[in-house]
Amino acid sequence: MKNGIPRRPATLMYAVYKHIMPRVRTHLERWKREAALIQNKELREQALSSIESKAFHCYGGAVYAFLAGNLLEDAVEFIVAYQTISDYLDNLCDRSTSLDPADFAMLHNSMREALDPDSELSDWYSLRNDSEDHYLKMLVKTCRRIIKKTAPDEAVQKQILRLNELYCALQVHKHVNPDERLERLLSWYEAESSDELQYWQEFAAASGSTLGIFCLISYALSWKGRLPFAKRVADVYFPHIQCLHIMLDYYIDEHEDEQEGDLNFCSFYMNKDELGRRIDSMIQNSLDQTALMPDAQFHAMVIQGLTGLYLSDPKTRRQNPFLKKRWLKMAGPGSYFFYYNSKIYCDLVQKVR
Repeated sequence: MKNGIPRRPATLMYAVYKHIMPRVRTHLERWKREAALIQNKELREQALSSIESKAFHCYGGAVYAFLAGNLLEDAVEFIVAYQTISDYLDNLCDRSTSLDPADFAMLHNSMREALDPDSELSDWYSLRNDSEDHYLKMLVKTCRRIIKKTAPDEAVQKQILRLNELYCALQVHKHVNPDERLERLLSWYEAESSDELQYWQEFAAASGSTLGIFCLISYALSWKGRLPFAKRVADVYFPHIQCLHIMLDYYIDEHEDEQEGDLNFCSFYMNKDELGRRIDSMIQNSLDQTALMPDAQFHAMVIQGLTGLYLSDPKTRRQNPFLKKRWLKMAGPGSYFFYYNSKIYCDLVQKVR
């Protein structure tokens, strides 16, 4: 490790088990206790369910805390709180009876306000019947407290808010009535996308990741808010690394989503060959762009980790084994380490259960 930032896969995994996982677990237990106090039954169930079923998002995202140097604890606390907001709102939009985009947008104001400590807090539940007055507010205030400590300058804040705006817009468009969803996503892509992303589903996928925000916040903590390479980080994460992240996530769920009739970005390619080539391109572009960043080895390991961890999921047994081998090889030797490490860990967890 150099300056506290792991440089090798084995070092990273050891540091994650020792420094990251216990801290994430502690914060998640805290938020689970707070969620259990929500009086509204529907919101309580969705808050607890989001922690139970999506905790791995926090464990994965918290790897960026290594970029925060001596403020690793603050970075973990922020990442867990912000990701918990994201997962909770995803449940509220995905599993509730509401299909109102205005309601979804109002709920997601909480994510923007979590990043902007000087903004006035909205009435996030004002367009739905269910409401609560402490859980979401506590999550938001936790993020705001750490953002104040980070004191990001205007350049950093601009990039963080830009990534958040894209994320929140996607959550609104993809949760509306299925008959309206595709038209809204296409119109949004035409209005917002640059020539860099020629496939609307890849623009949407790149918008759906919080990794760039975690990276920027962690760096800002270490650099005391003055981050001369903030735009470079944001431009590499959006679209390259974030697109790869979410497309791999959709890839492992492709069969399940097809059976349940859920939206899956992988299904919008002409065929599996095109899908394979596009993910080839995402891996290669991510690695090429990462090579030009500070701490390039760490960010390359993130790409290898994403590839290895997602492709180790048992659900990929239904997928083309040739593609799995090709992508692991493209991502680099470290991807095999994360792939086998994840499989062994999951097997151990299953045996304990």
